[in-house]
Amino acid sequence: MAQGNIDASRRVVEEGFNEGRLEVLDEFCAEGFVGHDPIAGDQDVEGVKGAFAGYRDAFPDLSFTIDEVFAADDKVVLRWTAQGTFQNEFMGLQPTGEKGDPVHGISIDRYDDDGKLAETWNQWDTLAFMRDVGAIPAEAVPSGS
Repeated sequence: MAQGNIDASRRVVEEGFNEGRLEVLDEFCAEGFVGHDPIAGDQDVEGVKGAFAGYRDAFPDLSFTIDEVFAADDKVVLRWTAQGTFQNEFMGLQPTGEKGDPVHGISIDRYDDDGKLAETWNQWDTLAFMRDVGAIPAEAVPSGS
């Protein structure tokens, strides 16, 4: 079952997020799915799709690289890197037209007994991201962050 869960988590990232085929979430997510994110908060499948569509609109070339993946019991852990060019408005911020620094994160996906994605926790460098898009002045962030 662990390999099947790993394959599902990879497909969500590679097909759903990289290719923009968000309907793949419908295939893998359980009824009652909850996604936890430091910016978007707790969301159901439709909320995750909407939030991610907003990211893809603002950063049309947004791409995720899975740097590492492993599974234990009912969980899959992904360490990932994302990067994109700020082309359209995001959270009321005007685009810079620049490719931001890579953003690093970790996602923990929990699968239910039916092999469906029940819950995901995302933790990523939101401070660096907010600095890159201009939501936080660069001088407000200590160097090396």
